[in-house]
Amino acid sequence: MSSKTKLADDEKLNWLRLSQSENVGPITFHQLLQRYGTATKAIDALPDISRRGGLKRALKIFSKIEAEQVLEKARQVSAQFVATGEHGYPPYLQHIPSAPPLLCVMGNLDLAEKDAVGIVGARNASAIGLKFTRQIARALTDAGLLVVSGLARGIDTAAHEASVEAHTAAVIASGIDYFYPPENEKLQRLIGERGLLITEMLPGSVPKAEHFPRRNRIISGISRAVIVVEAALRSGSLITARFASEQGREVFAVPGSPMDPRAEGTNKLIKDGANMLTSVEDVFDVLRSMRPPQHGMLFESNIETSPLTPVFDASDRDHILGLLSPTAVETDDFIRESGMAAEQVLAVLLELEIAGRAIRHAGGRVSLA
Repeated sequence: MSSKTKLADDEKLNWLRLSQSENVGPITFHQLLQRYGTATKAIDALPDISRRGGLKRALKIFSKIEAEQVLEKARQVSAQFVATGEHGYPPYLQHIPSAPPLLCVMGNLDLAEKDAVGIVGARNASAIGLKFTRQIARALTDAGLLVVSGLARGIDTAAHEASVEAHTAAVIASGIDYFYPPENEKLQRLIGERGLLITEMLPGSVPKAEHFPRRNRIISGISRAVIVVEAALRSGSLITARFASEQGREVFAVPGSPMDPRAEGTNKLIKDGANMLTSVEDVFDVLRSMRPPQHGMLFESNIETSPLTPVFDASDRDHILGLLSPTAVETDDFIRESGMAAEQVLAVLLELEIAGRAIRHAGGRVSLA
């Protein structure tokens, strides 16, 4: 493992400001950082970028005072923010396209360095599903692996309870100081003391429906493999499995009775090519055959950083805007269809994103906002 880089306090403050500014999601954040080199320079460039993209009003930029208040709220509950590449930021996670620039974490940061396996499943889990989850979680921690889950009712809770005395990390869809579900407050506090709590949400944030899929991509992103114990056909656990597949992680599913709706999702995963899991040895066999990714630091870019300068005229920008549609398209395909140089297209797309007129999606796709 390479030595970790520590971000200077003032630059971390500006990472927070940039990541929380209007129309700057994780993918756009990393594009801006790659182009400008530092968050400080990117923030200075935002007003001009948004104007070129067609935004008529002032872009809302997260202020220094707001960022300082957020950092203080974290400190008050013994939490802290870690940036991509810093100690406490899971190495596997930093390599997904939508990696959160910053995570708010609490607990044992050394656990972030461990190889991890995610365990997810139904909230209304069966007794046998809960028992099997605990067995798998204990076996994984006995082997020195980190068990990652989402602190939801059912399977998630069982996974954490079985591994909290050893190695567990909970990724939550709220602020680090908000307890959800309420009955897991004691467990969440325990994980914050002995394990690791992780969220990309700011302190004080309450969980919303749109937060849970974002949380799920972090669970899979941290993990080398994801186990789905029980899941209905329409469930968040299958979203986590999809993210895992897109991120190049191994997916395991526990088979179940065709008569049980909680097995419909896992049985379908197996039919679609997921690894069938009947014992923890199935996981170990696959993990032993996997080549670990090379964890490089992302603070330094090999791409030359230079300010966005208009190397095209208004008709070029209108041409690109006219090619966009509400249906997301692969960026490489979009560049080919434009007939323009890739650097020109990417520069315009970034302007349109900051102006709120285009959306960059995970998987390298782009669409009209």
